[in-house]
Amino acid sequence: MDMGGIMIAEAGLSFIGLGPQPPTPSWGNMLSVGRNYITNGWWLAIFPGLAIFLTVFGFNVLGDIFQDVFDPKLVKQKGE
Repeated sequence: MDMGGIMIAEAGLSFIGLGPQPPTPSWGNMLSVGRNYITNGWWLAIFPGLAIFLTVFGFNVLGDIFQDVFDPKLVKQKGE
């Protein structure tokens, strides 16, 4: 259920240089490199950031759906 937070932490650590080192791919590394070229190649920073956002958002929505379906406390409240 904490997958989104873990992904944000990994991307943040990679962004500041404490994550996996190149040539290992990481969205945080891609953002870090892309910020140097933001004026000429904006897509180098936008697309990795968008990928992080969409993936974390997807995991959060999926976690909410699983919680609604499988949490016995919520199921009991809806039945009353």
